[in-house]
Amino acid sequence: MMQNKLTQPEILAPAGDWERFEAALDFGADAVYLGGTQFGMRAASARFTPELLEKATRLAHQRGKRVYLTCNTLPRNQEIPLFEGFLEQAVACQVDALIVADLGLLALVRQYAPDMPIHMSTQTGIVNYAAANQLYQMGASRVVLARELSLDEIAEIRAKTPKELEIEAFVHGAMCMSFSGRCLLSSYLTNRDANRGACSQPCRWSYHLMEEKRPGQFFPVFEDEQGSYIL
Repeated sequence: MMQNKLTQPEILAPAGDWERFEAALDFGADAVYLGGTQFGMRAASARFTPELLEKATRLAHQRGKRVYLTCNTLPRNQEIPLFEGFLEQAVACQVDALIVADLGLLALVRQYAPDMPIHMSTQTGIVNYAAANQLYQMGASRVVLARELSLDEIAEIRAKTPKELEIEAFVHGAMCMSFSGRCLLSSYLTNRDANRGACSQPCRWSYHLMEEKRPGQFFPVFEDEQGSYIL
């Protein structure tokens, strides 16, 4: 919730490609978040090249909207040297903020682009005001809270953090059954990395149980009004 508009929350929508980007603007989004060709958590989405990102930002600004660029993966060692170039492109495209999950990337943004607003991603797992305050002290201008929080918990975080710190909360979207973005089940079963946006979501598959002394005898595992999936 943007603190310069206390009575008017910002409506933020994702855009996986140009068509969805335009739709978000047309249907009332105040801001759009999207991924570039690196460091984003949406492997299956069409990527915004630097040229397309610049075009999107220019159009959004013409319409009084904002563009936030995701760099919310947890990069491995060999990816770190690539981040400075990614950041230079983001600055050149005049994006309005970066959405970051990794503390190392947070430090690098502060080093190479000190004027760039930083939004801490929901992937950071922020569930309390102590974490929110610490990230504010480290340079974050906004925290995107964990999706598991209740409205009462969000209200307490708002009450116990500086008014200058913006707070964002999801109102619609999927939640991981495991720790957001870090589950290894997809990698183990399908060799698709959740931390690279390629999760095959095996936590949502339909399963049967088989007891080892009863081969071929399958017991269903399903969700009804009383229960949930096995995971």
